[in-house]
Amino acid sequence: MSPAVSTPEAVAGGGPRVLLAPDKFKGTLTGREAADAMAAGVRDWAPDAQLRQVIVADGGEGTVDAALSAGASAVETTVQGPLGDQVTAVWAARGSMAVIELSAASGLQLLTPSDATAGRAHTFGTGELIRAALDQGMTRIIVGVGGSSSTDGGTGLLRALGARFFDSSGTMLELGGADLVRLAGIDLSELDPRLDAVTLTVICDVAAPLLGPDGAVAGFSTQKGAGRQTQDVLERGLVTLAAQIDRVTGRDIAALRWGGAAGGTAGGLHGVLGAQFASGIDFVAELTGLAEHLAWADLVVTGEGSFDRQSLQGKAPLGVIERAMAADVPAVVVAGRLQMDCEQLRLTGASSWASAEEAAPQPQEAVGPDAARWVRAATVRALQTLSAGTPDMPTERAKLGDRWCSTPSELS
Repeated sequence: MSPAVSTPEAVAGGGPRVLLAPDKFKGTLTGREAADAMAAGVRDWAPDAQLRQVIVADGGEGTVDAALSAGASAVETTVQGPLGDQVTAVWAARGSMAVIELSAASGLQLLTPSDATAGRAHTFGTGELIRAALDQGMTRIIVGVGGSSSTDGGTGLLRALGARFFDSSGTMLELGGADLVRLAGIDLSELDPRLDAVTLTVICDVAAPLLGPDGAVAGFSTQKGAGRQTQDVLERGLVTLAAQIDRVTGRDIAALRWGGAAGGTAGGLHGVLGAQFASGIDFVAELTGLAEHLAWADLVVTGEGSFDRQSLQGKAPLGVIERAMAADVPAVVVAGRLQMDCEQLRLTGASSWASAEEAAPQPQEAVGPDAARWVRAATVRALQTLSAGTPDMPTERAKLGDRWCSTPSELS
């Protein structure tokens, strides 16, 4: 794929070239809003800085925004939400490629998680988004599967595309993961024939298996509201689904390293449709031309809502840091909150870091209506630390020559 480099936002002058490449601050700021707040902080620190913004994501919420920032067009489609209500979801179209977020139609943010919703939530609406992409002639479909509300193994999505799942009496199962324990047969004869001409790729930030102690249920169903009894039902349902898919298609989705992503949706898409898996940040980095932007930059600022141990498992900011290190570009992390100690942060490769939670008068204000203000302040703090240098954090000023800002301006 040739990189799509959007027109950079730049400030005339010879100041440091700063690339802003944040992910979303989940529940607080979109990737674009976070980048704008960081940009304001960079200008407080170095008014003559030259800026570029690239929105990054790892396959969850924000993936469509990243595609739009790379020149894709937004398409709105009304579909079923995770409990059957109508929602309007946005996906991205670029040439013959569609970028779809499961979370836009079937995400956890679309319901109030409870034990009941954990069993009933489904992915039918995401299948409707894929069908809408087929209607528009898309032949390459990317499905980002982070942020799901369901554990239905992707059966809702597949039903929207023509698959049928039924019990021993031939009755169609109810939507949702809880009814999969009754699954006795799968009929794929009415699958949308246009799928044969489509390349389907699942992207996400987790390589979780379908079953077992690290699987879809054990790892993620609690945050979806599932109690212990419901977890047992959901696990047995996925075991049954895996056996039936293996019988019908010969694909063992229980053996996949990534089959448990999004409540087993990744496994279901592979098992029935032959979908392949790719790292979310790898896809987004290529789509946005991140390497070309880093070749231009003297410094990159990245971050997300919570920079923690989960960030080390393929999240977007870590992907940015790793690419920055390879390009010999210092990377600064600005997060809503930091949940690693200095040694752990240093091991990520970051040259400096700060959090909105530390910058705000009270930690809860960092996620309030003034969140952008505190991300801006944290950006200034991280850049001041970097330019000054500390025993733990040597200055990178020598790498940047005269463009580096030696006297930070006051935060207005």
